[in-house]
Amino acid sequence: MEPTTIRRAVAQDAERLTTLVRQSGAYRGKYASIISGYRVTADYIARHRVFVASGAAGRLLGFYALVVEPPELDLAFVADDAQGRGIGRLLVEHMIGQAREAGLTDVRVVSHPPAEEFYRRLGAERVGTVAPSPPKVTWERPELRFTTL
Repeated sequence: MEPTTIRRAVAQDAERLTTLVRQSGAYRGKYASIISGYRVTADYIARHRVFVASGAAGRLLGFYALVVEPPELDLAFVADDAQGRGIGRLLVEHMIGQAREAGLTDVRVVSHPPAEEFYRRLGAERVGTVAPSPPKVTWERPELRFTTL
């Protein structure tokens, strides 16, 4: 695995993060509507704990966004060609550390259905289901919770 560094995102990362979201293979087909027109903005980066995983030569491997109030993992993406190499695990472990540092005891995750098993393997517990919210989300999503203690 190439060396990976995790750093706080800055406003200048907004466009690269938006591109990563929009190019995600996990959101093609029936799931495409949820990211249609989606943008990660400089304001969003300023308001939340957004961290970027970079590889060799600063290549963007993935990122996550932790919302502190209320505690939720709002975004978590790994570049398609970097999946299966432990980047997602590194990001989730980092997020749990950030949550702990912020004094949070747990973090909610409304999961993309295909990602539920990934989160469960990392220790999240399923606590319910979130109903569809048309027109962007026409399917139920698993609601999970990470405990940070």
